[in-house]
Amino acid sequence: MVIDFHTHMFPDAIAAKTIAHLEDNAKDDASAHTNGTLQGLKDSMKANHIDYSVVLPIVTRPKQFDSINEFAAKINGTDGIISFGSIHPENENIREKLEYIKSLGLKGVKLHPDYQNHFIDDAGYLEILRACIDLDLICSIHAGYDIGIPYPIHCPPDRMRMVLDELLQDCNKDSKIVLAHMGGYLQWELVEKCLAGQNVYLDMSFCKDVIDEAMLVRIIKKHGSDRILYATDSPWTDQGEMVEYVKNLPISEDDKENIFYKNAVRLLEMVIE
Repeated sequence: MVIDFHTHMFPDAIAAKTIAHLEDNAKDDASAHTNGTLQGLKDSMKANHIDYSVVLPIVTRPKQFDSINEFAAKINGTDGIISFGSIHPENENIREKLEYIKSLGLKGVKLHPDYQNHFIDDAGYLEILRACIDLDLICSIHAGYDIGIPYPIHCPPDRMRMVLDELLQDCNKDSKIVLAHMGGYLQWELVEKCLAGQNVYLDMSFCKDVIDEAMLVRIIKKHGSDRILYATDSPWTDQGEMVEYVKNLPISEDDKENIFYKNAVRLLEMVIE
């Protein structure tokens, strides 16, 4: 089984325009491997034997809250698609909005501090994270550099570590916070120093052929394979190529099973027959 914990797609009406815009922002650093639609993601899953994909929408402006979460609820649970919701740190009544997201049957939310233009330790994010912990919602967070919005980096590993220390100091169970891009894209020395071994999940999205393999393996070993998630950032990484990349890492088969699906099954509280 393979569960991709980090994918993106867009409504058909805006998919082509959105993909073109994101490719233009990324310049030569990224090109899409699907057409950005729901069907494009499903076709990729079928071709590459991906059992489930977690879709991570992003509310980039507070007024998008209703439309994005309604769309997420509409696609959630269809043909292996598990959609999260999203919320903006400037939204009012944050806890009530997160309760609404949970009532839609969505198991988590996506935050993107760069696109949302707030630092991860801002008051709005701290309120979101505390409420997610209380409501048992997964919180997936873009971490590190973003090729489309280079600076400032709104969620660097050292700043995230201070947030974790504040939020989880009395937590006696696994947190449901997931940091994308192995904890901090292009900031993996800081990840190894500040985040490896902490009570947080790291997803492997958009790391193929970018992070040094020796460093990746060190982080996996230090952090524990039971808190690493297979993820691609599809359409920006080919799902099948990422499967082969993980298969060829010099780690144990047990580690690979954890990464490919066991950790995601536990985190998503899935019942697999």
